[in-house]
Amino acid sequence: MTAELTEVLWKAAGKLRGSVDAAQYKDFVLGLVFLKYVSDSADSGAFRVPDGARWADVAAGDPDAVGVRVDAAMDAVMRANPSLGGVLPLIFRDVDQRRLGELVALIGAARFGGRTGRDILGEVYEYFLEKFARAEGKRGGEFYTPPSVVKLLVEILRPFKGRVYDPCCGSGGMFVQAEKFVRSHRGRLDDIAVHGQEANERTWRLARMNLAVHEIAGDIRRADAFHADAHPGLEADFVLANPPFNMADWYRDPADPRWSFGVPPAGNANFAWMQHIVAKLGPRGAAGVVMANGSMSSRQSAERRIRAAMVDADLVSCMVALPGQLFRSTQIPACLWFFDRDKRVRDEVLFIDARGMGTMVDRTERVLTDADIARIAGAYHSWRDRSHSDVPGFCHSAGLDEIRANDHVLTPGRYVGAAVPRTADGEPVADRIERLTKELFAQLDESERLDQVVRDELRRLNG
Repeated sequence: MTAELTEVLWKAAGKLRGSVDAAQYKDFVLGLVFLKYVSDSADSGAFRVPDGARWADVAAGDPDAVGVRVDAAMDAVMRANPSLGGVLPLIFRDVDQRRLGELVALIGAARFGGRTGRDILGEVYEYFLEKFARAEGKRGGEFYTPPSVVKLLVEILRPFKGRVYDPCCGSGGMFVQAEKFVRSHRGRLDDIAVHGQEANERTWRLARMNLAVHEIAGDIRRADAFHADAHPGLEADFVLANPPFNMADWYRDPADPRWSFGVPPAGNANFAWMQHIVAKLGPRGAAGVVMANGSMSSRQSAERRIRAAMVDADLVSCMVALPGQLFRSTQIPACLWFFDRDKRVRDEVLFIDARGMGTMVDRTERVLTDADIARIAGAYHSWRDRSHSDVPGFCHSAGLDEIRANDHVLTPGRYVGAAVPRTADGEPVADRIERLTKELFAQLDESERLDQVVRDELRRLNG
């Protein structure tokens, strides 16, 4: 049912193409879908919908003024629900009213009321966000992180309970996946408290709507994390983040107290993001951060010093090298950094090389499968539980002295070594060679014995 619905809605959304600026397209469509959900859920108490703001009121009346009615309904819903203040788009009166009317009619056929409707809407929202991210290419990366990457972060950090923070939360995908993790482990949604901020106003609106769709009561504020820390004093139990890679244009105050490991260079915010995240961790907090690969081995003097200082402070718990083509929005290779203020394995870092993992879903995009995610997360949790064994070519636990000997370069490939070659059926090549060699010698010995038997028999016959 959901797959059919999402396809119908996606095709229906195409009615606005050409009459709406491409950058605003998702605001129109997701805003309308959200308004329909609010209307359908009004009787269940999820949101208050004033008289005249129901979907039936929007769909009825003069077809040339449908946009005016949509804007009025959006405004009324925001006034009636303070949690939605400033979130819903008021942009419908100036678009092609005929096309908008057709889209309103098609969305009107969907039913989003009740718990089942809420789950369906959540899937529809995630589907649309992924579609829009693909359509927008590089810009899509500003509000969307591939689901398999988000799931990997969550499966490693396991945010069962506590404060979850994202300093550049995009459309809120990290929070939604954290909620799914809690529910899948029979927890309650109020076991986690969500805090975040987002600098882009339209992306911030998306995040607020996305959390409302999933009934997550998060404290998401609009602010640039470097110019204005929107959550001063927050001590997060978990941080999940996918900051913009290699951001050159950022607000930089050399005296900022967050730069406890060194002042980041003006031309790249990678280590500013990581220091901000570390500064937000509580006494037992842990973080997972998506970063450009260059952060692991940069020779830029400030970045090199900061990286070394974080390692020597024993804050880095794990480094994961990701395969290429996971991100449609960028061709820059990516990795995952994990920080932990309460490390169980002191003075060591786990390195995981996952570059050979993942499955191509089309010519340009790769995803990590559930099996891939389970293997990577399993390696981390085995290491953390002190039951780890190195696997050549995949994972290796390195002591700080070994890392220092490598000039604090954190590229997993430098530590995990080469994989043990294996045959098609999974047997190590060296083991197979040894086994086959023994079998061959045994067969040669048997051949020699039979040769002697034949010779003896021939001599006997010739008498």
